[in-house]
Amino acid sequence: MSHGANDTAQKVALFRSYFSGLTNVYGTYDPGNGRSWQEKKPVTHETILAHLQGKRPYGVYLLVRDRTRAIAADFDDTNAHPPIEFINKAKHYRLPAYLETSKSKGFHVWVFFQEDGVKASKARLVAKSILDEIGYPDTEIFPKQDSLDGNASFGNFINTPLFGGLVPKKKTVFVDPNTLLPYPDQWGFLESIERASETILDEIIEINELSSSQIAPRQTTSVSTNDDWRRTGLPPCAQKILRDGVSRYQRVSCFRLAVHFKRLGIPYDIAIAALMTWSLKNRPPDGKRVIGEPEIISQASYAYDHSYAGFGCDSPAMEPFCDPSCSVRQRKSEMKTSSGVVKL
Repeated sequence: MSHGANDTAQKVALFRSYFSGLTNVYGTYDPGNGRSWQEKKPVTHETILAHLQGKRPYGVYLLVRDRTRAIAADFDDTNAHPPIEFINKAKHYRLPAYLETSKSKGFHVWVFFQEDGVKASKARLVAKSILDEIGYPDTEIFPKQDSLDGNASFGNFINTPLFGGLVPKKKTVFVDPNTLLPYPDQWGFLESIERASETILDEIIEINELSSSQIAPRQTTSVSTNDDWRRTGLPPCAQKILRDGVSRYQRVSCFRLAVHFKRLGIPYDIAIAALMTWSLKNRPPDGKRVIGEPEIISQASYAYDHSYAGFGCDSPAMEPFCDPSCSVRQRKSEMKTSSGVVKL
């Protein structure tokens, strides 16, 4: 940290500037047996200090009414590849994301927002879209709700980084996604974190058509024959995937096909049967296995249980199958040009 970095009050204030939410309740757990519970007590300076000193862990309830100052994806696996994929995809959208080792196994990926927060619904929508694109749609996201109401008066808490009892074990610390080594100065790292604006979320939502209710109405021209597939069948990319199979991104491709099947009104059981037949056409390289029935069911279930309006056009899985004449691709290019948004 800068001058005065060793001052305890400054560290607590810096920590609270990133990991804050409801102020009248917090979560905690027993480091010995892992049992967690809720504490209906004010979040005070002492609450955070006890966490940083390793005396009592602090879990934050991120959701305040319908806004949040951060969102986190909880990858409950020791495999670092999925969270790193998430970070790289977020970077592609100019959305800074940061990797933390969790208390037991796996990783948290954090995205932080402006200090007055953003609409939780937008943050969750974007996080879900990124998880869909990288093929891990069942990953847990915090906050888990878009807003607090009579059915969710508190929401769910997520354990915060830098619990003093685990930091020496290289747990609950921020790590470099390139090396998976902890940053040597965690406080200096916290100071360097970039906050994303709600404008960035709006741009991602609009370009990817993630939610029609959050996209401003656009003037449209007469529908060309190029758009007929949108009313009658699969887009060109999905047709190619279904016809020829894939060699890479089997899970993402399976999920995207399931989304289209649902849009067409195909019953779930028939979709599963079609995806099982499709999987036989896949040709994974280097002796890797073909996607199996449990994975197909998992991907299809998620597609059928949720609502998705996007087509995944910017996903690496879709790129080899993209048809330049596709009206969706053309419209997205026009949107990028008119809005001045360039994807890096």
